[in-house]
Amino acid sequence: MMSRSVHRTLAAITVLGAGLAVASVSVAASADQEEKPRPVRASVVGSAEFVLPYHQDKDVRSFTFDARAAPYSRPLPGIPGGLPTDARGTVTVSHYSAERDITYTSKGRVDCLVTGVRTATLTAVITEVSPGGPPDVGKRVGFSVYDGGDGKREGKGEEKGKGEGRSKDRVGFSWNGVNLLPTGATPPEEAPVGTCMAPAPYAPVTKGGYAVAHAELPPPPPSPKGSSGPTGPTRSSSE
Repeated sequence: MMSRSVHRTLAAITVLGAGLAVASVSVAASADQEEKPRPVRASVVGSAEFVLPYHQDKDVRSFTFDARAAPYSRPLPGIPGGLPTDARGTVTVSHYSAERDITYTSKGRVDCLVTGVRTATLTAVITEVSPGGPPDVGKRVGFSVYDGGDGKREGKGEEKGKGEGRSKDRVGFSWNGVNLLPTGATPPEEAPVGTCMAPAPYAPVTKGGYAVAHAELPPPPPSPKGSSGPTGPTRSSSE
């Protein structure tokens, strides 16, 4: 027969083994939660109405985005391999004028996207404008997005932007006085918009919402054997 001391030793070993097993499972579960895979490519999707904080009217303005990163896919002169901010997708701008009782729409082709955590800037070249709209075909315009989360009040289960709580999302855009070139005594003109250039998202969303999937800008792909590989733009020595 085993002595009482041996029984106590075996019982202690059994309890210790069970504790280690539980701890191992807990650590593994915690690691799984911490190591959620990030998106392979950045994106901005969604549709929302917003208001101008500095101008109150009865107009209805909205942006619809379906923009997805496509790094190194748009060769440029001197940059044959493209850029890490290259992107594809569409943008739709809608503006209902209460004064004229008409809705103007513009559509654009996305050419650049860069993201941070819950934030994004993107640009698109306008390809189509509805009758009576501004003569913007061929013009690059910029947008910024802040994804404020689900925009729901506590205790509500509605879909993002459709609950009773006001959305925390915001947008910004490169016209209406935020991208001017002051030139002395003459009235300032709008400055050209470069790729991925837009002001901070200053206009609060009132209906709908956006989802920003952040991904780091990737390094260039491996160069084919014997080629110099894609390179980014360089600054001249005089700058």
